[in-house]
Amino acid sequence: MKRSTLIVLKTLVWIACLGPLALVVYGAATNKFPDPTSKLALTTGYNTLLLLILSLAITPVRRLFPRLNWLIKFRRLLGLFAFFYATVHMLIYVALYSAFDINAMLDDIAKRKFITIGVAAWLLLLPLALTSTTWAIKKLGGKNWNRLHKLVYLAAICGAIHYWWQVKPGVLAPLNMTICLAILLAARPVWILQQRWAKRRKAVASV
Repeated sequence: MKRSTLIVLKTLVWIACLGPLALVVYGAATNKFPDPTSKLALTTGYNTLLLLILSLAITPVRRLFPRLNWLIKFRRLLGLFAFFYATVHMLIYVALYSAFDINAMLDDIAKRKFITIGVAAWLLLLPLALTSTTWAIKKLGGKNWNRLHKLVYLAAICGAIHYWWQVKPGVLAPLNMTICLAILLAARPVWILQQRWAKRRKAVASV
């Protein structure tokens, strides 16, 4: 891919990723929402999970369509934007809902399970964001880095659970994302089994 094309695509990704936050901040500032704090929290939480799912989808898409190998250049960017939204989501809770009251936050974490699982999801994403640099990859080594970054699957699962536990009973808003995540989680072991089966076939054929 040409460098100029890559720059254009990355610019579009930045705009697409930051657009939802910019729109909701503008709407909150101009009093377009009856509950701007809730709208901010929902938007940042939704986009965290959406970006995590998109980043997880890149590898299966590349395997199905080898011509789209260039998508790998955007996986790290999408992952970092997911962490960015997760952090903003967390700060909204800390600043606007809890007013920086540590005791209130600890009480919420202990008593309200959707907050507990949400904090767990953010903590799982934190080491991934901190080790997203080329320097960190070299320092950890490729195998260790890959092992560590498998935490993204667990973080995404926690994010989906957080979404379900946050909405009212009977609300199915998280269903589509949950189905997409389930498909992506299933794709990895299926691909591994397929690769093993292909190797066995080659071994048998060679014999």
